[in-house]
Amino acid sequence: MSAQRAIEPTGLDQLAEAFWDAYLASNPTAATTFGDHRYDDRLEDHSPGAMADSAAAFRSLRAAVLALSDATDWVTRAELLEEIDGQIVGLEAGLETWSVDPLNGPQVALPNLPQVQVADTPERAAAMVERWRAMGPYIDQETDNLRLGLASGRVATIEPVRRTIDQLRALDDLPLEDWPLLAPLGDDRSSWSTVARDGFARDLRAAVRDIVRPAFGRYRELIEQEIRPVARSSDRPGIANVAGGEAAYRQFIRLHVTRAIEPDVIHRTGLDEVARIDAEWATLGPRVLGTPDLASTLDALRSNPTLYFSTGDEIVSSAERSLARARAAIPAWFGRLPRADCEVAPIPDHEAPDSTIAYYLWPAPGGERPGRYYVNTHEPTTRPRYEAEALAFHESIPGHHLQIALAQERADLPAFRRNLGSTAFAEGWGLYAERLADEMGLYSGDTDRLGILSYDAWRACRLVVDTGIHALGWSRRQAIEFMTAHTALGLNNIENEVDRYIVWPGQALGYKLGQLEFLRLRAEATDRLGPGFDIRTFHDVALAEGAVSLETLSRIVHTWLDRGGRA
Repeated sequence: MSAQRAIEPTGLDQLAEAFWDAYLASNPTAATTFGDHRYDDRLEDHSPGAMADSAAAFRSLRAAVLALSDATDWVTRAELLEEIDGQIVGLEAGLETWSVDPLNGPQVALPNLPQVQVADTPERAAAMVERWRAMGPYIDQETDNLRLGLASGRVATIEPVRRTIDQLRALDDLPLEDWPLLAPLGDDRSSWSTVARDGFARDLRAAVRDIVRPAFGRYRELIEQEIRPVARSSDRPGIANVAGGEAAYRQFIRLHVTRAIEPDVIHRTGLDEVARIDAEWATLGPRVLGTPDLASTLDALRSNPTLYFSTGDEIVSSAERSLARARAAIPAWFGRLPRADCEVAPIPDHEAPDSTIAYYLWPAPGGERPGRYYVNTHEPTTRPRYEAEALAFHESIPGHHLQIALAQERADLPAFRRNLGSTAFAEGWGLYAERLADEMGLYSGDTDRLGILSYDAWRACRLVVDTGIHALGWSRRQAIEFMTAHTALGLNNIENEVDRYIVWPGQALGYKLGQLEFLRLRAEATDRLGPGFDIRTFHDVALAEGAVSLETLSRIVHTWLDRGGRA
């Protein structure tokens, strides 16, 4: 979609399709993840000119949507505007000019591409080679953007810089054949001719050796020699310390929470939730561990080696058992069930040391790839057994996999509604699912219920810590100490999490605020419908329209309630 071409007002379906095409063209690696292979040979264009053109094009599209005065599908219209606004915020926020990201920077995102891109035909292999060759200019573009930030006095904070340098050094130390980007050479291409197979291997190796590795070397040189010496102290890691940061933070809150809420209001909500959960610790901790208070309960959870895994295989096996139990239980709690399966996989070795505890990768439409629940098996003796079940239910079933696969399988919805959506909805649902799983009888015992409290406290602390860092002047150490005092997360996980909040302002707020909205709406439905309340119907109504904004979710549920709870 060109910024110079005005979009004529037309029907909502056509505008939704235009948005989806523009989104995929602007985000070609996301297109590959979604199973659309038209852009498998290219990467995102993050040059200032291209990003400005894309933002202008999305603004033109937004104007066309607003011009529709007779749109009958109010949900699609509302969500289309939400998604367009989100794209504009991302394109205009300027994070690419100063943020150095150890979680999703090019040194992580690019080596992860073989997880979603295959070379199972000569045509797809050729596209892969072209995309791999494009990584050199892409990395140089990221380098140029960071130099723009330096020139304007905008610079990253030191700890994410250190982590990113360590990742780049680890990549540089790998022998060529061990690079994750060469993993596709191990795929079975027995149906190819020998000439085609050998040519693909030769070209892919050459791309990594001659283009990608040198570009990463230039990127590392910039970060080590130019950014690290002037990086902001960990005493002031928040976005408010960057020019324009206070306004940007409010934009990110609106983007991820889908509501305009002041940072100090979110901060107070977080403190209230932390206090509520601390009281639950005071009841469950003594019963399970015989501890007298919160501090001793958290210390026992962190220090007892029997409460931790011994091997990575144990972590994977535990996740698989939890997923199997949940898969068997969901028919009693949901009327609509997804067709797509979910499987467990370890987070790749190159990513695991600085990655979060786990994450979910949605299925590719059409059945090319099932949903995947990735677990972090790095340093398994630091991974608590008592948190494993809550984590599995959040990321797989009844959490992310169930919600996302159901949305993807709504063939009658526009593509953007099947595949995109609100952080607050998706992550709020995942957190809601952790306690729902206890109602479903999925936890093995009280020890595993300690994981519910730890994870609920973790998400409540996010409201306090994210706003503390980005709006209230907190230091990195202050954030770590607060989370250490109120969650049972291991110190390595707390440090990774705090650094995540530093580089992704506002994203962590959606979890707890979304969960609170699901709980509020369920309580209201229970009160209004009384004996007529049916949990299966409530869940089907809440999930029926995809990962919508919290305002749209509230309107959907209230419309259902106004009909007397009839689906």
